Amino acid sequence: MDLTIQLKPDLVILGIDLAELNGIDVAHSIKRICPVTEILFYTSHDEEYLIAQALRAGARGYVLKSDSENRLLEAVQALARHLPFFTSQASQLLLRDLLKTDVKRQAGQALTARERDVVRLLADGKSNREIAFSLGISIKTVETHRSAIMRKLSLQSITDLVRYAIRNKIIQP
Repeated sequence: MDLTIQLKPDLVILGIDLAELNGIDVAHSIKRICPVTEILFYTSHDEEYLIAQALRAGARGYVLKSDSENRLLEAVQALARHLPFFTSQASQLLLRDLLKTDVKRQAGQALTARERDVVRLLADGKSNREIAFSLGISIKTVETHRSAIMRKLSLQSITDLVRYAIRNKIIQP
């Protein structure tokens, strides 16, 4: 992030799994700071929901590590011309995801950035008071976010929420 702020690159290549954050969250931050920077995900993750989340985070390219090296080069060249690039497998997975009618997962993808922050902190075991302090919001606002999250995701317990956060790479197990 520091280098992106300093250098304002034309293109950033990210993975889903990063040391302290996940790539989706980093992509959101990059797009807020440098909206013209193109984002390409180069990853081994081929889950439909991650590809969809990458797009929502501002990515315009997605290449799987299982694809040939030429595909990565093609993706960089396409994004340099401000054209999107998705390998055929990623495109097929994304299309399949868009055609599904899994309401629960669609609801999960509808979380706002703030709700994702609350999910991350709840899954880390933080209390409402700690979350409020950490995010600079009131305890009542945390409770409102918490209720909305549980309703949107159709979850019954914090254990369910932790499982959701792990499956969706919001936290690391």
